Amino acid sequence: MKYMNAKKVLPEKLILEIQKYIQGETLYIPKQETKHQKWGSASGGRQMLDRRNREIKDAFIRGSNIQQLAAEYYLSTETIKKIVYSHKK
Repeated sequence: MKYMNAKKVLPEKLILEIQKYIQGETLYIPKQETKHQKWGSASGGRQMLDRRNREIKDAFIRGSNIQQLAAEYYLSTETIKKIVYSHKK
């Protein structure tokens, strides 16, 4: 997270209003919801995990067991269970 001096980016009237509530402390201002991207959406990481999870579910349906899938995908058996028993498509 980048630090910015409010005096450089905000109008003085707004700074005075904010100072009624908080002074001399760090204040986090979140992005607008419309600007926020979900984790992995920009890098493709989310799509990669979704694809992997579909492969795991398909293999489980075709008869692979939890232990086999854990070994093949280098995941814990608990993680495999969460994937194969989830109701998400």
